[in-house]
Amino acid sequence: MPGAQGNTRMDRNNIVVGIIADTHGLLRPQALAELAGSDLIVHAGDIGTAGLIEELAHVAPTFAVRGNVDTGAWAAGFPATAVVAVGEHKFYLLHNVAELDLNPAAAGFAAVIYGHSHQRAIETRDDVLFLNPGSAGPRRFTLPVTLARVRVTNGELHPDIIILEP
Repeated sequence: MPGAQGNTRMDRNNIVVGIIADTHGLLRPQALAELAGSDLIVHAGDIGTAGLIEELAHVAPTFAVRGNVDTGAWAAGFPATAVVAVGEHKFYLLHNVAELDLNPAAAGFAAVIYGHSHQRAIETRDDVLFLNPGSAGPRRFTLPVTLARVRVTNGELHPDIIILEP
């Protein structure tokens, strides 16, 4: 599967997940610097170009889903949704959270990772983390350029947003 690179077996007591979305073909050096040290990376869609996921995979195993701007032959192999094992947890990835067609708590997911709106968000619903890292690509609207990180320490999720450009 394109974008699903590498092995996700790691120290289950201390895992760092780099989360990025809405790059629209731009992978900023600041984003790469912030993602360095991640045990794995997830991209929540609107990748924008074929080679971007390969660049991220040089940093850490990378999993990606297709967004609404990801069209053409290069994007056809990326799934619309994905499940990523993060230690003992399962993260559900999709681009547009409005298209979520399952109950993540009932399905046993610890987190739902999404993009699309370019608006960063961290919230908990029914003990499930819902996280939008915002947009790390070209600046849109007046929103800051951001990505996110989730540290999984002793089974607990600790999310935060990283502002690359205010």
